[in-house]
Amino acid sequence: MLSIDLSGKKGLVLGVANQRSIAWAIAEILYEAGAELAFGYFGERLRPSLEKLTKNMNNPLLLEADVTNDEENTAMFEVLEKEFGVLDFVIHSVAFTPKSTFEKPFHKVTKEEWNITMEASAYSLVAVANKAMPLMKNGGSITTLSYLAAERVVPYYNMMAVAKSALEASMRYLAYEFGEKNIRVNAISAGALRTLSARSISGFGTLYSKGGDLSMFKRNITQKEVAGMALTLVSDRLGSGITGETIYVDAGYQAMGMFIEEIESRL
Repeated sequence: MLSIDLSGKKGLVLGVANQRSIAWAIAEILYEAGAELAFGYFGERLRPSLEKLTKNMNNPLLLEADVTNDEENTAMFEVLEKEFGVLDFVIHSVAFTPKSTFEKPFHKVTKEEWNITMEASAYSLVAVANKAMPLMKNGGSITTLSYLAAERVVPYYNMMAVAKSALEASMRYLAYEFGEKNIRVNAISAGALRTLSARSISGFGTLYSKGGDLSMFKRNITQKEVAGMALTLVSDRLGSGITGETIYVDAGYQAMGMFIEEIESRL
C-alpha cells in the first residue's frame, strides 16, 4: 500500500494567518504525514492565532520574522539550524500589497506600492531560498504559492498579478541554480479560495462563483486539495522528478476557454 511518510523530515511553513490559510491546510497534512514543523510569522499580533492552531502539534517552532529583512531572516534560520540541524522543505505562502492597489487601475500604481508588493511577494522567496539552501544538506523541496493572474489578466488583481509573475520567474531560476544540489523548487497555482487576503480584492465574490461555474469540475477547489499537491511535491518518493514547474490546482479552470459558458448556452 502506497503511503507518504515524512517521519524525520523537518520543514518551515511561512504564511499562516488563520485556519483558512492555504499554508495552514498544507501544514496540517505535512504534520499528519509525520513531519516536524517550524512556522515563520510576521508581526506579534499573529502569534496568539498560531499558538491556538498548533496547540495539538508536537513542539512546533514559532518564529517571528520579516523575511524581507536580512537581519530577521538570518536570525530565524540561525534558530532553525540550532534546533533542526537540517531542513528538508520550505512552504512559502508569503504575499502582500497595499489594499489601495486592488481598488484603482493598475496604471495608477505608485513606485512605493510597486516596491512594497514586489519585495514582500516575490523577493521574499529569493531571500528565504538563499537561507534555506545551506541547511538542505540532503536535498529538499521549496514550494511557493501563485495564482493564474501571473499569466492572465484578472480584473482588480493588478499589482499582485505582476508580483506573482515575478514570483514564478524567480522560482524557475532558483530551480535551475539549486538543481545540482537536488533541491526542487516549484509553484502551486491555486484556484480562487476564500482566504483572509482574498477579502481585499474588489469583486472577489463574483470571481469565486464564476470561477467555480466555469471550471471543468463545475466547482471551486478546497484548501485541502492544494495541500495534497504540496504533500506530493515535498515527498521524495512522489515529487523527486518535479522542479521548475507551476502546477495548477484549480479544477481545470486555467485550461478552459474564456467564453465557454456563453457558447454552451447557445447549443
